[in-house]
Amino acid sequence: MLLLVPSAGFAQKKEIQLAKDQVKSGKNLPQAQASMQKLLADSANQNNKKIWSLYFAAVRKQYEQGNEKLYLKQKYDTAQLFNFTRQLFEIAQQFDSVEMVPNKKGKVEIEFRKQHADYLSHIRTNLFNGGLWFLGKKKYADSYKFFDRYIDCANQPLFQSYDYSQKDKHLPLAAYYAVYSGYKMKDPKATLHHSYVALKDTVHYNYMLQYLAETYYLEKDTARYLASLKEGFERVPTFPYFFPRLVEFYVDTNQLDSAMAVVDKALTIVPDSDTYLVAKSNILFEQSKLQECIKVSDKAISVNEELADPYYNAGICYFNMAVEQDKSSQTSRKVREQVDANYRKALPYLVKYRKLQPDEQSKWAFPLYTIYLNLNMGKEFDEIDKIMKKR
Repeated sequence: MLLLVPSAGFAQKKEIQLAKDQVKSGKNLPQAQASMQKLLADSANQNNKKIWSLYFAAVRKQYEQGNEKLYLKQKYDTAQLFNFTRQLFEIAQQFDSVEMVPNKKGKVEIEFRKQHADYLSHIRTNLFNGGLWFLGKKKYADSYKFFDRYIDCANQPLFQSYDYSQKDKHLPLAAYYAVYSGYKMKDPKATLHHSYVALKDTVHYNYMLQYLAETYYLEKDTARYLASLKEGFERVPTFPYFFPRLVEFYVDTNQLDSAMAVVDKALTIVPDSDTYLVAKSNILFEQSKLQECIKVSDKAISVNEELADPYYNAGICYFNMAVEQDKSSQTSRKVREQVDANYRKALPYLVKYRKLQPDEQSKWAFPLYTIYLNLNMGKEFDEIDKIMKKR
């Protein structure tokens, strides 16, 4: 007896016909989609337009069914609807690249581009909306995929007749959201990928510079990090991100004059800013410009008496002046009086600093110990002496 074994080709035709029937009936669509994906995984089928067309149709039908349910206010997974949208664009673009491959005669036959582009152009806003939806859910990897796909349409031959790069005014905003998503993922590649387009979004330009600066910092790209900080500060000196980091960069690299130039510019804009005054106080302290530091510290305290640094800076300036004067082996009575006077001036600043920063013993304990000792303040000295011995 002869057994007839169905050929692989026959089985494939049967599978394609089943998927076609499922798409037509609108039933078992995930099965139809999966079967076409399985066939396309075979390299022998990768240029099969019939399979690609059915694959697209199966996903399209699922998208339309979901969209109808949402329109009728029936329960449906919103995330799934958006994912179907993105899949349609991915499938159509892959299919389009298949159609651009010349046939055996060397001829390119593009059959589906126009109908796919026409359909997808009407639902393209759902890529943008999907990105916003996932962004709101803090699912940044997903939101990035949607904004990336939305932007990429401008580069795809599939949509060349729409000229999105010139006509779509939402591209810069989509690029900004893509950059933001990449930034939140701490993914430098994703953050930088659409940065050129995103910088055209003037509304979010300052935030763009911030995200770029932080990305360059993670990448250890010092030159670009500094350039972003400088541009941001020049554009909007009062934007809270750029000023402290630009000053910190200059201080850390021992460019104190450059740091001071930044602070002085900021103070011309907001003369009574406690942030800027404290920064100037700190730089003058680092430069050992004691009298200037005291003057600026006093002004900072007059603006905000709860800031710790100005008290420390002014107190240590007076303390250092006293120590320097006390170094002489032949200290005169007059000099001794000056030493004690500076210790007395230092004292209220350092007492206040201790109150504001009780855990910073390494900064206030020894200066207070020295002051109490020199001013013969026995009770206070004994208290600080016990603290010193516990360290």
